[in-house]
Amino acid sequence: MPNPTLRSIHIHPLKSVQGHATAEAVVEPWGLAGDRRWMVVEPDGRSITQRQQPRLALVTAEPLPGGALRLTAPGREPLTVPVPDASRTVPVEVWRDKVAAVPAGEPASAWLSDWLGTAIRLVHLDDPAHRRPLDPGYAQPGETVSFADGFPLLIAALSSLDALNSLIEQGDHADEGPLPMNRFRPNAVVDGTAPWAEDEWSRIAIGEVPFRVAKPCGRCVVTTTDQRTAERGKEPLRTLAQHRRFGDQLVFGQNLVPETTGTIRVGDPVKILE
Repeated sequence: MPNPTLRSIHIHPLKSVQGHATAEAVVEPWGLAGDRRWMVVEPDGRSITQRQQPRLALVTAEPLPGGALRLTAPGREPLTVPVPDASRTVPVEVWRDKVAAVPAGEPASAWLSDWLGTAIRLVHLDDPAHRRPLDPGYAQPGETVSFADGFPLLIAALSSLDALNSLIEQGDHADEGPLPMNRFRPNAVVDGTAPWAEDEWSRIAIGEVPFRVAKPCGRCVVTTTDQRTAERGKEPLRTLAQHRRFGDQLVFGQNLVPETTGTIRVGDPVKILE
């Protein structure tokens, strides 16, 4: 087995839309720089993801210098969204977390509302160092997280995806496979490990940056959404339910918490520390 290496890095500037592959990324205490700093919310502030709106899969949010976005979608004129003035915040909700966020300008909310066919707002996380504490069951004092579902980073292994696709091929919905890694929306993809080896990790280092492995990632209906078409199927949840059920969760990938800051790069060694 070759030494594990970082095969790819993915940043999702706007939560639940298409990811952006990059050759390197700065690791901040709350996640990769620029990752999940924007979010779509209901008028009452509740977060909207592909769980409720699979058409978000067809939106691209290209990161621009300074944290701005360039939104594109099939058949729509692109829209540049500047970082909004942080002088006013509004309350939003990510799962059960109440977070202060900065509303984007009306053109951005109108663009996304038109695409989704329902009234929404676009918001920005201006101060990730203080806005949203990490789950205290997994956190050390003062640790925070972005608009990600729960943890600063998600890592997944190519060998585990290959193993999962082999199981799907043997099942009732083989025609849905093989699934690409973008169904699982990781930040870091590692190559050169045994299938499911990540289940045993408790600390790793990517390049020179060490991470705690907080917990396995429980998967939801988003993984059944084809990221090219926004159409849904049965996989991988059907196969995960048969082979990767941990308690009440269907698991693929591991959630990470940075122990220090630094920069990770494609090709970096991935060292298993504990």
